[in-house]
Amino acid sequence: MTTEVLKPDERGFSGAARRAADVLARGGLVVFPTETVYGLAARADRPEGVQRLRALKTREADKAFTVHLGDRDEAVRFLTQLPGLAKRLMRKAWPGPLTLILPVADPTSTPVMQSLDGSVLDVLYFEQTVGLRCPDDPVAAEMLSRAGGPVIASSANLAGSPPPWTGDAALRDLNGHVDLLIDTGRTRYAKPSTIVRITDAAFEILREGVYDAGMVDRLSKLRVLFVCTGNTCRSPMAEGLARTMLARRLGCSDGDLPARGVVVQSAGTAGGSGGAADHAIAVMRKRGIDIADHASSPLTVELIRQSDYVFAMTSGHRSRVLDMVPGAESRVSRLLINDDVRDPLGGSEEEYERCALTIEEALNRRLEEIEL
Repeated sequence: MTTEVLKPDERGFSGAARRAADVLARGGLVVFPTETVYGLAARADRPEGVQRLRALKTREADKAFTVHLGDRDEAVRFLTQLPGLAKRLMRKAWPGPLTLILPVADPTSTPVMQSLDGSVLDVLYFEQTVGLRCPDDPVAAEMLSRAGGPVIASSANLAGSPPPWTGDAALRDLNGHVDLLIDTGRTRYAKPSTIVRITDAAFEILREGVYDAGMVDRLSKLRVLFVCTGNTCRSPMAEGLARTMLARRLGCSDGDLPARGVVVQSAGTAGGSGGAADHAIAVMRKRGIDIADHASSPLTVELIRQSDYVFAMTSGHRSRVLDMVPGAESRVSRLLINDDVRDPLGGSEEEYERCALTIEEALNRRLEEIEL
């Protein structure tokens, strides 16, 4: 067998992805790029491809492979339920270098198995779990989306060889053993994905890769972020109020929220100087909420990416958030759905009180949207 090699430029990605999908549909094997290392793929419902993949990887017949997804929304097809922790990690880390091992109580009842032969069960599931990965690479995403059936994959190397992060390295191991190799050069991270097992509301890191344990822990937290301009008036008041309300829902103190996996923060598009305004401190103190030690923080890309919910005080703040992280659109909204929260800066304590009441009323509605 001669391995076909495609080296597409950016304009040729779609053609290469279509070619790869055709090869997979015929039961062939495809080496493809991801953001971590090169992968070796087969269609899970093509027995000849699965058998060849098992032989190359010396994988036992009852051991499943990781399912690769072209879009994170496809994950539900392989699950009977989606734990909140897994949903947070998918929302914030996918597409990206994170593989999730998820519990599936009854794999036969999953949507994907309703349309597949039962022989595929052991290809996708192992001991009531499924491994899911959503690569952050344009070729991989398009190939997987066009594949026409579930795609399983492993790293594109023979046993004993290191996972390859260049097409040339993959070809040295697999030339003549696979039908097609798509070579786009060196991968972005040149490092494997991080593998995390989800159990109930907890996680276990099975392999550290691009993400270390600290990053996974940060991504796993339910994070709520409030954004205004200077982070001295509106967003600190919203942060203090939200902490109190969420703690009440969980039956714990404000200080215990992080231990319960909940982090509430605030930042400003022009933040980073000073503390909370005196009137803001005063109106919060009347509610038994202490924000006197608050320090203004600037809005950062990292803060946005880590957050599950971002509530902006105005449409302008929302636009700024999306300018910084365009992919966060589904997580960003104005606190008041149909209006802006006006800035009380420079006003009287009464104006701050009216602003606090507006925020409080809005939070009573918006925090109901948050899954704890």
